[in-house]
Amino acid sequence: MPPISVFGEEKNPRGIPNAPFIGNIEEYLGGPDGAVEGPLKDLQDAIAKYRYMDGSLTQRRKGLEDKIPDIRKTLHMVEFLQTRREGKQKAEEDDLEEEDSETSKKPLTTTFELNDTLYAEAQLEDTGTVYLWLGANVMLSYTIPDAIALLRSKLSAAETSLKTTIEDLEFIREQLTVMEVNTARMYNWDVKRRRERRSAAEKLKGS
Repeated sequence: MPPISVFGEEKNPRGIPNAPFIGNIEEYLGGPDGAVEGPLKDLQDAIAKYRYMDGSLTQRRKGLEDKIPDIRKTLHMVEFLQTRREGKQKAEEDDLEEEDSETSKKPLTTTFELNDTLYAEAQLEDTGTVYLWLGANVMLSYTIPDAIALLRSKLSAAETSLKTTIEDLEFIREQLTVMEVNTARMYNWDVKRRRERRSAAEKLKGS
């Protein structure tokens, strides 16, 4: 059995193990006659696991990078509705002129996206309520303050998740490099050992 494991004892904050650099191949294999096949397979299996994690995290990163702008855009829209509603309430409290008051009561005219290149015009009445898609074909009604709180929470969670995903990707790619170097060094060490043994055998045979 090799004296050290393929994976190190240290892990990153999400529990991904590090890949220790094998400084002395001969010592790792337990001596000059140590078998290479098993340890090489262990290293190749470890590389495959890191690559699988890299692929999964890359997909997760892309999903978050697509999702965050949508959440931010929705949040900005709901915050705008809240600001407009507060402005109308202030106008009523300040007892503005009748003309200004009537203008403030008009529905908000806007455009919304039907498809990538298709937009439609709509009028939004001030009901104090918005509907948010939560995924899986689920839409729920929220008051504007509750919607803002929910969207801010989701945006913060998504941004934090993106940050940790990028950190994990960078960590995994560093470990992949170390594992690939370990594999190449072990393979080259074995090639050199075989060459030296073959050369020694030929000399012995010649003498």
